[in-house]
Amino acid sequence: MSESQPEARRDRRSSGGRRPRVSVVGVLGELLLTAGALILLFLGWQLWWNDAIMAGQQSSAASERSSEWQQEALAAQGETPPPAPADYGPPVVDATEYDNGDAFAVMYVPRFGEDSQRNIAEGYGLDVLNSFDLGVGHYPQTQKPGEVGNFAIAAHRSAYGGGMHEIEQLQLGDAIYIQTKDGWYTYRFRDFEYVTPETSAVLAPVPHRPDLAPTDRIVTLTSCNPLLSTAERIIAYGVLESWQPSAAGAPAEIAPVVATWGS
Repeated sequence: MSESQPEARRDRRSSGGRRPRVSVVGVLGELLLTAGALILLFLGWQLWWNDAIMAGQQSSAASERSSEWQQEALAAQGETPPPAPADYGPPVVDATEYDNGDAFAVMYVPRFGEDSQRNIAEGYGLDVLNSFDLGVGHYPQTQKPGEVGNFAIAAHRSAYGGGMHEIEQLQLGDAIYIQTKDGWYTYRFRDFEYVTPETSAVLAPVPHRPDLAPTDRIVTLTSCNPLLSTAERIIAYGVLESWQPSAAGAPAEIAPVVATWGS
């Protein structure tokens, strides 16, 4: 055996057994990749799974409230037949002063889907919009359902139940139903507007014209735009078409769907 062979084996052992050095850049890269994966998982949970869970709970809570109001109306009516449409009279306006977080109405927009019913509560803070049983907030300085002026409400488009997730899909004439303990108010969608977050004039009794006295009964839906951003606000306006008291039941167009709520 030549003397060079053992030396060659020693060289191979020394070169093959040497562990690669751990660099700071490599460790940092691994940590960043791990952090990125965790962030993506969190966003997926927040924007999809958590959103879906909250949407279901908000819908169920609204269904229960709607069903309770309907049962109370039927109990109060007794054997008396419901009033005829000609006898409904002008829309009843709830004069109750509600505290922040008090639910006083239910919103249902068929364009948003059959499970889109949401409770409307006084106030528009996160305690209302992020709530498991609310989801839609009423701007306290604006009018009540059916009242002359502007009934303005707000909800998320994404996450926390997304009460107005499909707001951009509204089409001319789409119904926006608002239910209170007094009855049902049917608004019809008219048009959109896009404004900055600071544009509060959309909440005036006559939007953008606070100097004018209102003559119409309108509803204003507000939410963030574009999706997953708070850069601006999307505004959807509707005009009151009709109203009917609780004793008359839900509007015929949605009565079969409403009948399944709370069951």
